[in-house]
Amino acid sequence: MFKKIIVAVVLFVPLLGSAQTDIDGIMMEKNAFCIGPMFGYSSWKNYWEGTLKRENLNLGTVSTQMYSVMGNYGITNKLNVLFGLPYVKTKASAGQLNGQEGVQDLSLWVKWKPFSKKIWSGRLSLFAIGGYSLPVSDYTGDFLPMSIGLESKNLSIRGMADYQRGSWFGTVSGTYVKRSNITLDRDAYYTTEMHYTNKVDMPDAASFNVRAGYRDKGLIAEAFLDDWITPDGFDITRNNMPFPSNKMNATRIGFNFKYDMPFYPQLALTGNAFTTVAGRNVGQTTGFNAGIFYVIDFTKKKKTDSNESKK
Repeated sequence: MFKKIIVAVVLFVPLLGSAQTDIDGIMMEKNAFCIGPMFGYSSWKNYWEGTLKRENLNLGTVSTQMYSVMGNYGITNKLNVLFGLPYVKTKASAGQLNGQEGVQDLSLWVKWKPFSKKIWSGRLSLFAIGGYSLPVSDYTGDFLPMSIGLESKNLSIRGMADYQRGSWFGTVSGTYVKRSNITLDRDAYYTTEMHYTNKVDMPDAASFNVRAGYRDKGLIAEAFLDDWITPDGFDITRNNMPFPSNKMNATRIGFNFKYDMPFYPQLALTGNAFTTVAGRNVGQTTGFNAGIFYVIDFTKKKKTDSNESKK
């Protein structure tokens, strides 16, 4: 089941690389498929131009709406595959910049739990997660802060540890993101120097996540802190537009929940709220997400088909 939804709209553009179970300590059971729609909204008025926090009256408040479908299938109890596909729409409340909208990036993950053992009256589980995302529409990443994505193809590797004792748990994870170069619709651009090419070398990134809370049958409630770091890249120059290869750092805090409907446990409501507390070359984003998910148990269907064949 989708235990929580985290859509990281922390930069100048939505980063939808973090769906429910690629970042938590929960696995789908074998032959179970969870799928459902999600809606997300976020906005920012202030942003960090390098380390300088400011606002821009030519932009006003920049908002993002996201509509997506997400799914998770249990190949085994210890191996899951997940996907996410969002439609993103941006808007500025002031100025002349037109908002953009369209299908963004298809994201795919494989999640593996190779280790789980009782330790100190609790259970420690270790996970390895691999992910890949790529644009599925012809949007442009060279129109920040109104772009719906950064255009790059991304390969991510994550290690995660989850410890639960009774109904209380804590989870920590670290992720490395390898990003491909992108191609602009112009022949030259300026960063800290002039580049006479349409190719942009995108800096790699890393993220760290800590979450803790209550997890029991039918209910999950947790607080989280995550940190997105781009070690390389450059700062936005004074009164200039952001650029895809900027150094973008953001620290967020927030709250997630998931609630199984008692009258129909295959159906679950999920949601979260978050805010950005520190950053560099990013918007000070606050937002929320909500979704409804349904679990299809293909094991029951297989058993039914088997019984029918014996008649």
